[in-house]
Amino acid sequence: MKNNRAVMKAEARIRARRIQWSVAALSALAVAAAGCGSSGGSSSAPSSSSSSSAPASSSQSGGTFTILANSAFGVADPAQNYTLQEWQLLIDTHDGLVTFQKVGGVAGTKIVPDLATAIPQPTDGGKTYTFHLRSGIEFSNGQPLQASDFVRTFERQFTVPGPTSFYSGIVGADKCKPKKCDLTKGVVADNSANTLTIHLTAPDAEFLDKLALPFAMAVPGNTSFKLTGNNVPPGTGPYMWKSYDPNKEAVLVRNPHFKVWSAAAQPAGKPDSIVEKYGLPITEEVTQVENSQADEVFDGDIIPPDRLSELNGAKFASQVHVNPLTADWYMALNTKTPPFNNLKARQAINFAADRNAYVKIGGGSALAVPTCQILPPNFPGYSPYCPYTSGSDHTKWAGTDIAKAKQLVQQSGTAGMKVVVNSATDDTSKALAQQMVSDLDKIGYKASTQLLTGSVQYPYVQNSDNNKKWNVAWSAWYQDYPTPSDFLNVLLGCGSIHPSSDASPNIAEFCDQKIQAQMTKASTLGVTDLTAANKLWGQVDHEITDLAPWVDLYNPKQIDFLSSRVKGYQWNPQWYILIDQLSVK
Repeated sequence: MKNNRAVMKAEARIRARRIQWSVAALSALAVAAAGCGSSGGSSSAPSSSSSSSAPASSSQSGGTFTILANSAFGVADPAQNYTLQEWQLLIDTHDGLVTFQKVGGVAGTKIVPDLATAIPQPTDGGKTYTFHLRSGIEFSNGQPLQASDFVRTFERQFTVPGPTSFYSGIVGADKCKPKKCDLTKGVVADNSANTLTIHLTAPDAEFLDKLALPFAMAVPGNTSFKLTGNNVPPGTGPYMWKSYDPNKEAVLVRNPHFKVWSAAAQPAGKPDSIVEKYGLPITEEVTQVENSQADEVFDGDIIPPDRLSELNGAKFASQVHVNPLTADWYMALNTKTPPFNNLKARQAINFAADRNAYVKIGGGSALAVPTCQILPPNFPGYSPYCPYTSGSDHTKWAGTDIAKAKQLVQQSGTAGMKVVVNSATDDTSKALAQQMVSDLDKIGYKASTQLLTGSVQYPYVQNSDNNKKWNVAWSAWYQDYPTPSDFLNVLLGCGSIHPSSDASPNIAEFCDQKIQAQMTKASTLGVTDLTAANKLWGQVDHEITDLAPWVDLYNPKQIDFLSSRVKGYQWNPQWYILIDQLSVK
C-alpha cells in the first residue's frame, strides 16, 4: 500500500522512533527495578496502585506544570512526529475531526466527535464519510477553521512525509508523492456548508481510530507542504506552542482563541502553562520532583536503581502511579529457516520459556505480567489463553513444562541445532536474550546471542535479507490505537511481509492464508458489527498462539512519578498521563 520503497523506509524510521521511545521507557523501569535486589522480582518496583480514573474537575487551575525529560522528542512537525512524548502535548494543542475521549480509565478508549459536530454513519458501502464541522472555531493565530484546512492536513502526510499508510486508503492517495499530492477528490471540502467529505477506496473499520491520531489533527490550510522542523503549526486546542528548542525546552501557553465546545473531546486545561525541560541528569530530575521544584519525571527516562527503590516507600506512595500498558514484549521466531520452520520446534520453546524469569528481568510482577498470547489484557477481542503451561488451566501461565518441550524437540528432528538469538544491547534486552539462550539450551539446542544497538536491531530483524543470520529476535509492540488488527494483522498478517525492506513488521514472516482470510473477514465485519468482529479477532488470537510464531513474554506496566503539589491525576489507555488535566498548587 506504500507509494515506493523510499517512503516505506522513511515510515520505518518514523515508526521505530515511537517504538524505541516506548521500549526505552519500559527497559529503563525494568533495569531499575530488577537492580534493586529483589529475590522474588515483585517488591523492588513502586507498589502504589493507579488512580487512573480520578476526576480532575474539582482541581484548581493556574500555575505552570513542569516536566523534566533527559532529551527532546526530535522534529516537532505533527505530520511526522511519531513519539508519545510529543503526542501527549499535541493532544493539548491540536484537534482532529474525532478524538479519544479525554478522561481516565476505559472510557478513554471511546471515540467522540471533536471538531466535527457528530460521528457520521458511512455511506457508499462504508467508503464515504461526511463530517459537519463546528462553527466559530479559530486556530491559535486567530485564523478561522475551515473544512479546506483538512485537505492540506492530509496532503501533508504524503509530502512531508508522515506515516502515509494510515491514510493510504483515501481516494487519490496512491498517486501522491513527496513533491506533489492532490487529495481534492478524496478529501472534499465545502467551506460554505462547513462540511468535509472523505472518500475511501474500500471500507475501513479502523478509519475513525486513524482520524483520532495526531497525524490527522487540523493545521491551517496555508501550512507549508514541507517539514516545519521545530516550529509547530497553529492548532485549535486549549494551549499553543510558544516555543520548542530541543536543546532546552518546549513551552505551551494558553490559546487565547480557545473555547470549550466539547468537554469530552477537549476540556479546558488546568495549568496556565506546560513546560518540558531537557538535559538534566535523571537522578537530578527525581530530586527536583521530590522537592516540588518540578512536577513530573518524564516516564520515558531511566530512573536509577537507588532512586526507584527510594520511591518504593510510604513517603511517595501518593505520588507514584503504576498502570498496565496495552503492549507486548516477545521473541519472534524465524519461521522461514530451521529449526523454527517446524511447528513442533516453535511449540517446544514456548513450553520451555521461563516466563517468571522474563518477568523478573522486566521489573517483577509490579511492572510485568506473563503472557502466552498476542493480544494484551483489557483490549478488544482479548480472551485469556495460554496453551504453553504446566497444569490444566489454559487461561494463564503457571510454569514451564520442560518434559513436554524436550519431547517436541525430539519429534521435530531439530535437536542439537544451533540457534542465534538476536536482541538489542541495552541491559534489559541483553538479559532477555541470555535467558532465551538458557531456555533453548535446556531442551537440546545450542544457542548463542547476537546483540545489536537499538537503532540497528529493529530494522535488521525486519529485513528478510538477514533472516538466515538469526533464529529468534527480541521485539516489543505498543498500540497505535485500541483495535486487535494493530497487533494481529500488522505484526502477523501476510500483507505485513515486505521482502528486503526495513519496513516489514511481521518479523517472524508468519503467513497462514486461512488465518489471513479470517482477519480480512474480521476487518470487514467490524464496519457493521464490531462485537462480532472482536469475537472473531479473539478466535484468531488463539489460533495464531497455537501456531506459535512468537514466544510471548509479558505485558509491561508504566510508572508516573509526580510532585506532591500535583492533583487530579488521570491515566488514559490511549494517551497515558493527561497532562493538561493536572493542577499544581
